[in-house]
Amino acid sequence: MRIWIVVLLLLSGCGPAASDWAFARTGEEQFAGQVRGLIELVRDRLRPAPRTAANIPVSHAGVNPFGINVFLEQEVEERKREQSVQMAAEAGFHWLRQEFPWEDIEIHGKGDFEDRRHEPYRSAWDKYDQIVGLAERYGVEFIVRLSNPPGWTRVGGDERGTYAPPDDLQDWGDYVYTVVSRYRGRVHYYQLWNEPNIYPEWGEQPVDPEAYTQLLCEGYRRAKEADPSVVVLSGALAPTVALHPGPGPALGLNEFVFLQRMYDAGAAACFDILAVNDYMLWSGPTDRRMEPLNVNFSRPTYIRDMMVANGDAEKPIWISEMNSNAVPDDASIQGWGGYGQVTLDQQARYAVLAYQRAMEDWPWVGVANFWFFKRATDAERDQAWYYFRMVEP
Repeated sequence: MRIWIVVLLLLSGCGPAASDWAFARTGEEQFAGQVRGLIELVRDRLRPAPRTAANIPVSHAGVNPFGINVFLEQEVEERKREQSVQMAAEAGFHWLRQEFPWEDIEIHGKGDFEDRRHEPYRSAWDKYDQIVGLAERYGVEFIVRLSNPPGWTRVGGDERGTYAPPDDLQDWGDYVYTVVSRYRGRVHYYQLWNEPNIYPEWGEQPVDPEAYTQLLCEGYRRAKEADPSVVVLSGALAPTVALHPGPGPALGLNEFVFLQRMYDAGAAACFDILAVNDYMLWSGPTDRRMEPLNVNFSRPTYIRDMMVANGDAEKPIWISEMNSNAVPDDASIQGWGGYGQVTLDQQARYAVLAYQRAMEDWPWVGVANFWFFKRATDAERDQAWYYFRMVEP
């Protein structure tokens, strides 16, 4: 009770300066949230601090940290793809995280790279060859995400979900090998899957860290076989407190539990960079509270602690997706409030502060990718996640 009284007196008696000081520690903008946050920070001191091994040299960490997610494959017109890359490059982003969906390249069957979904038929590679060329033209680098198996890779087609892994991991390995071989010397960073610890990214079935580790290791082996110099990122772990593997909305496995089971299954030998997603949903990027059930911007510190404990201190963390959600005040929008809510001004300010914190406080973090640049159209304006976008189509 005395802690509450002291905090209240400090914040109420010192005006804006005290509020700014509290925000710099709690990420909270409102008085009540700042009071609660400061008390929780006091409680944090009663627990052991995460071990980050800040003085150990980390590979792939001293790089340009500015990245952004793009959806170039969804643009029909080549000039719009180029415009997006040009705008991102001119904004100062060096890294573009771009998916090369398996279902959009090896579309109709094993070894079949012709797109016959529309006439005239064409090579499925044409679009991706142009995308890779754009990176070279504008001096940016891709983090190519490989995921989304086509239906033919599963006996039941899409019965287990369009994101479900293939029945035969050799098909997956062959796809990874084919892509990496095609762009050898041109694309240097590949990410294998996305958010394998939550629904629906592992399909209509329970998430499975051991099965994902098998997929990761097969992809890693085949990628290095195609080009020993490529750098492989693990699938980005989603921040969640869920402990039910699903399937079902909002279900999955807490990323700490999932990661430890990955390590226990031998994943340490199968990635060069550990990837996580790190959103600012309920507080700003200055939130320094360290509580496992608090999904805030500080969660990568726990991931780093686990890496150190598992002998992986020399590897970095890259943040695959990072942002806050500027959804309008319209409760008819699907999922409204599910990602928190900030103003456009706050969203812009938080992004700058997030990069600043990663660069100043986390020497073991390399790239942080803003989520996201834009979609190809505004057809998804009725969905809350659309409002993570940086610009309108």
